[in-house]
Parts: sequence; structure tokens; C-alpha cells
Amino acid sequence: MSATSHPAPVRRVGIIFSGGPAPAANAVISAAAVSFLESGREVIGFFHGYSNLVDYHPVSHRLLPDVHYRIFKSGDVRGLRNERGICIGTARTNPGKGIEKRDDLADPAKTTRLRNVYNALVDLEIDALISIGGDDTLKTANFLYAYQQTLPDDARRVRVVHLPKTIDNDYRGIDFTFGFFTAVDFMAKELLNLRADSRATSSWFIVETMGRKAGWLPYGVAIAGEANLVLAVEDLDDKLLTQDVQTDPDSGEERRVPCLNVEALTERIVDLVLTRETRDRKHYGTVVLAEGLAETLPDRYIRGVNRDEHGHLSLGKVNLADLIASRVTEVYEKRTGRKKKMRGIQLGYEGRCAQPHAFDVMLGSQLGIGAFRALCEEKLDGHMVSVHGQLGLTYVPFSELVNPETMVTEVRFIETGSDFHKLARFLETRTEATPAWGPGPRNEERS
Repeated sequence: MSATSHPAPVRRVGIIFSGGPAPAANAVISAAAVSFLESGREVIGFFHGYSNLVDYHPVSHRLLPDVHYRIFKSGDVRGLRNERGICIGTARTNPGKGIEKRDDLADPAKTTRLRNVYNALVDLEIDALISIGGDDTLKTANFLYAYQQTLPDDARRVRVVHLPKTIDNDYRGIDFTFGFFTAVDFMAKELLNLRADSRATSSWFIVETMGRKAGWLPYGVAIAGEANLVLAVEDLDDKLLTQDVQTDPDSGEERRVPCLNVEALTERIVDLVLTRETRDRKHYGTVVLAEGLAETLPDRYIRGVNRDEHGHLSLGKVNLADLIASRVTEVYEKRTGRKKKMRGIQLGYEGRCAQPHAFDVMLGSQLGIGAFRALCEEKLDGHMVSVHGQLGLTYVPFSELVNPETMVTEVRFIETGSDFHKLARFLETRTEATPAWGPGPRNEERS
């Protein structure tokens, strides 16, 4: 069903939040719910993502109010925009698990969970679903939209709009995602605390931050938190990559894949520490690493680590920061004959439900209202709500965000050599091997 096919009016709308938490989540939910309620429509908030909907059965597992969902009243969502957390909860349940290409949408076995979600929404007489989440949730929203196109012409349609959410800020189609600036600010202040500690104790901290696929969050934290070095997946070049032999879990075949060269990364950080000591007379500092670097570790480091329903490695269990800190300690002592305090710290969970910034509250609120305008004013289906410039609303078709063959959403990376990339490179401590982006030498006295 296209945006111009005069869809049925929206009388009852569902809201679902999926994936990891993000600051200002309640601003999005509140603004969306209030918009529909004030126009005389009904709003249902589903608890804990898709976790209840995927198991829906008309006899054995019907969805019950106040157990699986809440029928919102005005008092439930007023005064909620600055609240921490997520009023309807979240989960990482994946209704599209097993769907890898468009043809799979016609496979009854592979679409069982997706069909359960659709049937649950129809049973509850939901006319439209507001999906709030990251790139995996966008993928699910597109699955639900595309699945309905395979149904008979007389089947009921549930329109779908998606609101982008991730503190990683790696979304195509929008300038910034809500929660990003709050998370950056929160973790940057933590980093500044660690920097002060390192200065007081003549030590170093290797800080691992969230940023699974792209480097926006660790770069932001490093810039605002005055780190001496930041590295993310975009920085993996020939000097930081090697080849690893891995066994395909399905076929059993061995293959060579590029992976993080732990030794090269260790040497680079030791070079940084020695540069600070010899050139700048500084015996302390901080390094920020994106957690996504752990996804590229050789197999021996991540073998046996669990993955979630979307296939993502449980990065918190890998603890890249501790691994690199331990290796740097060993190599530093080998090269200098001296010991150095080097600690690994993971930051991330602390910032996901932090008190939201005013900007994130405004951005989230506009996205929530954008869902109402997309469905009720623009009559859209299969679109993501986006905000650009001075909080101006735009609407992006799923087809521009999702690969039509693989059905996978495409991540926005930091472009190497872009102004944002150069900003981080210029502000960090440069060693002789580091490209000198910027207008010449800097005074290192206060860094």
C-alpha cells in the first residue's frame, strides 16, 4: 500500500520500543501518545518490545491489557518527557529472525513470528504501529511493512512508521538521533573524571565506550572528554588489520578474514604513552576505544561468547578495554623496563538512561509528533520520521534506508578525512606516525 492509495483512517495506534534504552525515550513516547489522544484516537503501548507479540496465539496466548500492553490515558503520558528510562520497557526480541532476503517473506516457516505480530495487531484492531528503535528495529519495521504486501488484497493493513533511536548516532537519513548528545555528555564527564584520576596517579585509562558499528559516540566522548587518542571501526586500516583463520559455523569450512591486529594496536598505544612522557613530560592520559572493535578481534579472543537474536556479539563479556590495557602494560614494561598503571574501563550502560538533555527532549518530542503527522496528515506507510536543521520534519521511505536484496539496514559511518574525523585527529595527542590534520604544531602544555 503506497502513501497515495488513500489508506483507512487511523483510529487506534500502537507504540513499541525495541532494542537498547536511550535518553529521551519517554519524550518520544509521550509526544506521540499525546498527539493521538488529543485528536480523539486511542493509543496502546506494548510492554517490552516485541517479546509478547511474537508468541501471540488467538487461543493460548492472547494479549491482555496491563499485562502485555497499556491503553494510554492522558495522565499516563503527561509530564513524562524528562523522565529517565522507558515507560513501556524494551527488549531485543527479533520477529524477523531467519528472514535474510525478500523471498523469505513468502515462507510460512520463516515468517511465523512476524505473522504472530501481525495477527496480534489485527486482533487488537490496531490501524498503525509506531516503531521506535535502532537499525535492527527499522529492519523489523520494514519486514512487517513488506510482509503485508504479500497478503491478499482484502487483508487488513496495519500501517507502519519508524522513529530512529540509537545513542550510537549511526543512522542514515537523519542528522542526529535522540539520546546521542546526552550519552556523549554523560560519558565525557566520566572520562574527564578518569583523566583527573590518571593525572593524580600518573597512570592511564583505556576506556571502551558503546559504538558497535560506527564511531560517532566514542569520537564525541573523546572530543568532549579530552582523550589523547580515539579509535573506532572506521580507523581500521592496513596498519591495524591482520588476517585470521576462522571456521564457518554452518559449513565447517575454514576461511581467512580481516581482523584487528591486537599487537599493532598495543604498540600504537605504547608509542602514545612514550610520546607523552618524553616529548610532553606527561605521565598520564586516556584512550577511548569503540566497543565495536571487539567484533573484529581474532577468533581466539571471542570464541564461545554469546550472541543476541540479531546475531550481535555480547561485547560486554569480551571486555576489550581490559584486554588492551593488559597487553599495553606488558609491552610498555618490555620496552622500558618500567611498570605502568594501565586500567581498562567500560562505559555505556550508565549513559543509556541518563537524565536527557534539553536538545534530546526537543528532538525526541518532534519525532513523536512527527509520527502523528506522518500517519494522520501525510497518510504515510513504510516511512521513517526524520528531523533536519532547525527540527524540521521530513519522511524517508524504508526503500531508501534498507538494502532491497539483503533486507538489511545500512549504517552511517564517520567518513575518513571528513571535517568531524579531522576534528578528533587534530585534538588528540599526535605521535610521529600520526597524520597531522590541522594548521601546524600545537601547544601540548595543558593537554
